[in-house]
Formats: sequence, C-alpha cells, structure tokens
Amino acid sequence: MSTYGPSTSSSLVTPALAALAQDPDRQVDVVALDYLLIEAARTLGHSSKIATARIRAIEEEMIAEGLLPPPAPLPTVPPSIKADSVKDAVASQREARIAEEEEEALRLRLEGMGAIVGSNLAERYSKDKARFQDTLDTVKFVCKDLWTAIWDKQVDNLRTNHRGVYVLQDNAFKPLLRMSSPNGSADALRRAKVHLAFPVGVIRGALSRFGLNAIVSSEVMSLPQCTFQVKLPKGQ
Repeated sequence: MSTYGPSTSSSLVTPALAALAQDPDRQVDVVALDYLLIEAARTLGHSSKIATARIRAIEEEMIAEGLLPPPAPLPTVPPSIKADSVKDAVASQREARIAEEEEEALRLRLEGMGAIVGSNLAERYSKDKARFQDTLDTVKFVCKDLWTAIWDKQVDNLRTNHRGVYVLQDNAFKPLLRMSSPNGSADALRRAKVHLAFPVGVIRGALSRFGLNAIVSSEVMSLPQCTFQVKLPKGQ
C-alpha cells in the first residue's frame, strides 16, 4: 500500500529555477568610466562654449543699452608700432580670455558631476561601517574604500599636517594612464588638469556627505601622477 505525504516546496524548486529567482551580478566594463568621462568632457565643453557665448552676448547688449560700463579703452599706441600688430595682439588676448572662461565653465560642470557621484557613493559604502572617529578616518575612507570602488586601487600616499590640510597622491591615476595629445606633453597636461575636475568633485562631495566643507584642488606635474589637496576650515 502506497502512501503519499504532502509535497514540499523545496522539492519543486530546481537549482536552475532558483538561479532564475536571484538577481544576477551586475558587471560593468572597467574602462566604461574612462569612456564616460571622455564623452562627458566633450559634451560639457561644447555646452560651456554655448553658455559663455550667450553670456557675452547679453553683456554686450547691456553695454550697448548703457546698463553696464563699457570695457576699458585700448592703451595709446606709439606711432612706431603698426596698427595691424596691435589689433592682432588684442584679438589674441580676447581669444585667450574666452578660452579660459570656457575651460573654467567646463571645469565647474565636471566638478559638480563628480560631487554628486562622490556624495552618493560615500553614503552607499559607509552605511555598514562604524562611525568615523575623526576627520582623518573620513579622509582615509575616501582614500581606500571610495578610491577602490571607482578606480580599482587605493591612493598611494596620504599626508597631513594635522591642522586641516591633507594631500592625496596617486602615482598612477587611472584616468591619466592613457592621457596624451597630438600637440605635445604641455597640451596633455592642460587637458589632464581639466579632467581632474571630476575626482576633485568626488572628494568634495564625499566629504560633504559627512558634514565636512572642504576646499579641494588638484595638481599634475607629470603624467600619470597627480596630487589632490584638501583644506578643511578650523573646527572640522
């Protein structure tokens, strides 16, 4: 005589079915962030040019309407200097000023984007950690956990004067490993300084999540090495 007991749910779930019920590991190509930053810098650079051109047009219109003072007059030119040379020099200075304004606008946008990323990642990777004892522990978290999560390595060196100034050094910063320019090393360094605005924002945004209002700056002397200086006001 055969007896039938109640079937269990575990006997109905095969290993293949159980695997389908679990979320697969999400994987991203290691160079995806590099490509994203390259395209983001290009797109935001184009947007910055349009924005600065719009601002200049508004300023010129306000000057024409008398709402703003006119620009300073050109200096008196000695008769020995040709007028064409003066015009070329003035035009060159104006182009350099415009390029500097556009680059600064791009840097601010990249830094703002990095601040959002750093703030969100700091909250995500610190939620299961014990409360940081002091500011140095917070900066160490950025150098280790956050740096590894974004760039797959830790900061190579961290120095501090114990008076609110911290220096983070990365001897082979990943976004700068393949940085180059057909116009030579000087132009490559200039481009690198612009791209460092994103990690500057990451550091600033991460520290702000812990209530630290830091002033962060970057410096690159030779690729791919770079340093980041963090200054905190007294009392933090």
